[in-house]
Amino acid sequence: MENIIELNKDGSLSVPDKPVIPYIPGDGTGPDIWNATRLVLDAAVKKAYKDKKKIIFKEVLAGEDAFNKTGEWLPKETLDQIQKYRVAIKGPLTTPVGHGMRSLNVAIRQDLDLYACIRPAKYISGVPSPCREPENIDMVIFRENTEDIYLGIEWEAGTKQAKDAISFVNQRTTKSLDEDTTGIGIKPISEKKTKRLFKKAIQYAIDHNRKSVTIMHKGNIMKFTEGAFLKWGYEVGENDFKDDVITEQKLWDHFKGKVPKGKIVLKDRIADNMFQQVLLRPNEYDIIAAPNLNGDYISDLLAAMVGGLGLAPGANIGDNCAVFEATHGTAPKYAGLDKVNPGSVILSGAMMLDHLGWHEASNVIHTALQKTILNKKVTYDLARLIPGAIELKCSEFALELCSSM
Repeated sequence: MENIIELNKDGSLSVPDKPVIPYIPGDGTGPDIWNATRLVLDAAVKKAYKDKKKIIFKEVLAGEDAFNKTGEWLPKETLDQIQKYRVAIKGPLTTPVGHGMRSLNVAIRQDLDLYACIRPAKYISGVPSPCREPENIDMVIFRENTEDIYLGIEWEAGTKQAKDAISFVNQRTTKSLDEDTTGIGIKPISEKKTKRLFKKAIQYAIDHNRKSVTIMHKGNIMKFTEGAFLKWGYEVGENDFKDDVITEQKLWDHFKGKVPKGKIVLKDRIADNMFQQVLLRPNEYDIIAAPNLNGDYISDLLAAMVGGLGLAPGANIGDNCAVFEATHGTAPKYAGLDKVNPGSVILSGAMMLDHLGWHEASNVIHTALQKTILNKKVTYDLARLIPGAIELKCSEFALELCSSM
């Protein structure tokens, strides 16, 4: 059992020097990306710790490979292995079309209760950006991962279920929905799941010396779902973290806008305004906590602002285990061509190293990535935007990162 990561009573991890970590290569371009990522992770760990530490990677099945071998898209054994070893990493997975589950990525998150989708967006010098001052972008999105639209509760227009739901609504409200032509979806947001997300977001801000946590919501319109998300977020800040957090209102009412030493500012912005805010005033935002759909939108926008999804890392973290993953799709037309940018999974791997407490190895990756991009040695997606760039294959980019360590 010496190679298994253990969970301590306080929620921290006890990580052996040679932990077993399950991995899912992924579908489409996944294997190309994973092979590049594994090379970089192994090299970074060796650079940081010589032979004292090493990751023992263990392949588990999900996606097309799993279906071809077992007849299941997501075998229970895979979920059991991730639960056993507590930390895993994966490439992009195909979502079955017209049959099977809605999304393999969603299924993994929900089955393992990985309720916090964490997506950092930080500018890397030398990366083309549509923004005027991209160097001011350094935000982390905490997106609720288990409810809102991710529960997928909806009924097609014209079905008995949709008609029953519409009849229920029409009888109990002043609304008048057409029973024959209206589709219905339910957007559940609960107190328990909202508050645990905020506890993780605010604790992250404390642990990483962040300045603020902003609640992104549409509570002005959806008062009992996103409005409740807003209310419960403030309750967590003011009750559970009262010694660490100050609301934006109190900041101006009592301190004339000057943040007291050691305090994290808790504020909120309406979702549509949030998009303008991060574009025009990015230096004012740090941690953003959002319901599922809002978090998905804003994280993709921020990814575009710092270089695209090819450089966008992500993690899905719960109380018992964590899965680090690509934030982009499988791009099947590039499968096997050794072409695409592996940066998303490489940076997700760096997040994984930080999660393990192996910060030195994570820093090795970030430094090597910065050096390689400044040297204009990049994959095709960046090469077409950088004058004088040297275009590298996926595997060549990984080798360049390793040689830059």
